[in-house]
Amino acid sequence: MVAMFVFEMQFIWVYLDELMGKGLSTWVITKLLFFASARVVNMALPLAILMSSIMTMGALAENYELTAMKSAGVSLIRILRPLIFFHIGLSMLAFVFANNLWPVANLKCRTMLFSIMKQKPSLNLTDGVFYNGIDGISIRAAKNNQETGELQDVLIYDHRGGEKANRTVIRAKAGLMEQTADKRYLVLTLFDGYSYDEQKEKKSKNPEHAQLKGQFEKTIVRLDLSSLAFNADNEELMKNPAEMMTIDQLDEALDSMKLTVDSIEYGFHQANLKLMTNRMVQVHHQDSLPAAPEALFAQLNAKERAKAISLAKDNTRKQRDGIQRQTDELKGRKRTISRHKIEWHRKFFLAVVCLVLFFIGAPLGAIIRKGGLGMPTLIALGLFIFYQLITMAGERMAKNDIIAPWLGMWLSTFILLPLAIWITFRATKEAAILGDNQWMKSVPHFFSKLNPFKKTVIKQV
Repeated sequence: MVAMFVFEMQFIWVYLDELMGKGLSTWVITKLLFFASARVVNMALPLAILMSSIMTMGALAENYELTAMKSAGVSLIRILRPLIFFHIGLSMLAFVFANNLWPVANLKCRTMLFSIMKQKPSLNLTDGVFYNGIDGISIRAAKNNQETGELQDVLIYDHRGGEKANRTVIRAKAGLMEQTADKRYLVLTLFDGYSYDEQKEKKSKNPEHAQLKGQFEKTIVRLDLSSLAFNADNEELMKNPAEMMTIDQLDEALDSMKLTVDSIEYGFHQANLKLMTNRMVQVHHQDSLPAAPEALFAQLNAKERAKAISLAKDNTRKQRDGIQRQTDELKGRKRTISRHKIEWHRKFFLAVVCLVLFFIGAPLGAIIRKGGLGMPTLIALGLFIFYQLITMAGERMAKNDIIAPWLGMWLSTFILLPLAIWITFRATKEAAILGDNQWMKSVPHFFSKLNPFKKTVIKQV
């Protein structure tokens, strides 16, 4: 829960500007945070396993409970056996979550977040500032009482008729603003004002047209607020990204994309082979030609030579552009295949890294012999940041086709797995992580000799 809370707060701070001032209901925000929390499980779960394993085994070692069990002949691996089985089951659940629930959470969260980002700000008039959130309407009030809805010096521009200019202008000394019970309409009751309405025909090109001016003591303006209502977008529009697919869907998509790439490469190679074959035929049958290309070119006049050179340049440019387009298309499709492979490996990555981090945290807790939220939390955060940096670097290199997708996703595991084996081996041998700690005691003595100020003080005393 602590790890989920930390990453959830990070999500809120990133998208705080998109959530504020849009009149979203509590239910919409709750749904968004729920789906966002499901998205951060792939980061929160490894951190939680690392922290809890260090804290648990550190507390047992700090209270000498591990010492009591070991003195009774119970080895560390046997002590960890129930936790190992538990984490194997947890890893299986993590795989099921990554394959089935994580894509759905991604789809729901992306759809809701995109809908919220398109949502217009809620109706909130600021004194002396025009509000343009309602389609075709601009409202300004010199003073606005948020509690009573009373307005002073109201100015309304109405350009809902499709014209670029403001066809209708309403100005009133005072007014009263309220919304209907269903929040669908805004009702403005205006007092002591004027209205101006231009009567220009749409197809008329005459710059002169009539204008109606009216005066009122009281009038009611009803404005539609449907443009401010929250409308979730269609989820079908967001289903293409690879991170919203299961393993079966990724396999099917990869097969179809590989077939497409193979067909493009085959056509590209066939075109090049045909071109090279034609050139070879021309080279081997030069005797059958009426004349050599140089001789034919020499027989042309200056105008015909310029035209021939221009045609040759155009043909060369077209061939070059065609090759460049095919090359770019192949690169783009291969990059898409790499992203799908990354997501395919991600399904298994979460399950494996949970086990690896457990075999780092549990033996490390038994070695450092500290429980609680102090030293274990600092060590866990340091290891997690190291793991996360390697994971992000590997994934970024895989997306940029610098390394293979499988290597990019499993790079952090390949680095942490030897560390987990080594720490577990040291813990079973009841040895410190860095062996004999006598070298640590000599470090302060070494730096004290290098301090000239300390030597001077001793001599003076």
